[in-house]
Amino acid sequence: MSSDPTTLRRLYGRRQGHKLRGVPAGLVETLLPQVEVPATGAVDARTLFGDDRPLWLEIGFGKGEHLAELAAVHPEIGFIGCEPFLNGVAGALHEIDARGLTNVRLHMGDALEVLERVADGGLARVFLLHPDPWPKPRHAKRRFVNPGPLDIIAAKLQPGGEFRLGTDHPVYCRWALMQMARRSDFDWLVTDAADWQTRPADWPDSRYAVKARAQGHEIWYFRYRRAA
Repeated sequence: MSSDPTTLRRLYGRRQGHKLRGVPAGLVETLLPQVEVPATGAVDARTLFGDDRPLWLEIGFGKGEHLAELAAVHPEIGFIGCEPFLNGVAGALHEIDARGLTNVRLHMGDALEVLERVADGGLARVFLLHPDPWPKPRHAKRRFVNPGPLDIIAAKLQPGGEFRLGTDHPVYCRWALMQMARRSDFDWLVTDAADWQTRPADWPDSRYAVKARAQGHEIWYFRYRRAA
């Protein structure tokens, strides 16, 4: 499948929210330069962590709760988090600092900027949790779950690697099911409805999931394996 670069870049998000002060601002100034993904060059485990550990990447990590929890549980894994929203990056930096995590690297910007610099087959797992649903039909092209971005995820995942997608939005749920059903390069890891209606034990909550549950929303948990 071909990837139209103009389609890939039609992704939208906010970069700036409330002005940062105090500790969050300080972490952006001091800690972010230490854990930031380099702006140029290959993105691989040896460049980021000095060894050949497996890499997991999260697209749009919010304030980093899910990312940090996994990083704490799996110190042997190298984590890359991508988030365009400054306040979200500050939140992730707080998690990294408070937990003393050394296996996380952050990119403040479009995840595609990092994904394109990862070697094909260079990732063991990719996460996309509660992405902006862009529910209006005319905005469907802005959703991350579209052929172009999915082509890149498929290329960067190693055979047997896992793509995890979570959403509480019915429009996005239907859209994701439709888009993924068209692909032959992913196998849906499901045997019955409980597999995608119940949160797996190794799937930490994010603040978006907690908020969605508090509002009475159903959450759908999709796990796809990269086909050989």
